[in-house]
Amino acid sequence: MQAKSHRRAFLTIVFTSALLPVVPPRAQQVQPVIMEYKNKAEGKFSVVNTTLEPMVVVLEPKSFSISPDGRGTFRNLDPGIHVQLSTMSVKLQPLQSYTIFYKADADVFPAWFTIYSTFSPARSTGSSISVRVQLPHTVYLYQNKPVDREEIHVLNARYSVSAHKLVLDLLNVGKSLTRVQEVRASGPHVDPATVSGFPLLPGALRTVELAWKGSEPPASLNIAFEHFTLKPSFAIETDAPVPASASPTMAESGAAPSLPAAGK
Repeated sequence: MQAKSHRRAFLTIVFTSALLPVVPPRAQQVQPVIMEYKNKAEGKFSVVNTTLEPMVVVLEPKSFSISPDGRGTFRNLDPGIHVQLSTMSVKLQPLQSYTIFYKADADVFPAWFTIYSTFSPARSTGSSISVRVQLPHTVYLYQNKPVDREEIHVLNARYSVSAHKLVLDLLNVGKSLTRVQEVRASGPHVDPATVSGFPLLPGALRTVELAWKGSEPPASLNIAFEHFTLKPSFAIETDAPVPASASPTMAESGAAPSLPAAGK
């Protein structure tokens, strides 16, 4: 009899809710999603099975970086970050929750990491595809001294009239971790446009976009941090095309082409 090989495909769904908190309804959960500490941490979070099937949860700490558009890139835990978990895996019965305890320290502060919880069915469903869901609990370990106002630079702040959008870049030139509490654009006779809080890592650039519903450009822009608020100005881009007559040719302008000097 010829032996048959069976291969099971695994579909892994990763939710980076440490950066953009989104948890699918009626699915597994991790609570809370984010915790912040000054220096070392002693914390806990819960893994929740909201389904009617038993689930196995495997835990793994990971380091990450954040791109300017807010997307996380994950990697193995940096050797300078030390995380101890009360367990590395747990089996959840239907509708059961379980609390995970942890201790975290780092050789240098600030530091940050994510503890990923991978949920998978405890028993085979008979299907050729098994769905795994990864949900994060993200931890930020802050330095003792908060970020200075001079370490935060606002770059390329501009409002596009045609797109009704205000765009700016935030650059943290210092070595401190900080959190932007809110970005708010305001104007008369229209509700403010806001972006909720997000971390700004040391040396990191973050692009922020605000959709604007007013017929006129925003009147003000506020960027709130824990100990100060920035109120930068911004350029207004009309996006109007330049007429051909506004850009004369060389012959029309009477200008002669420049030539390199002899011997150069």
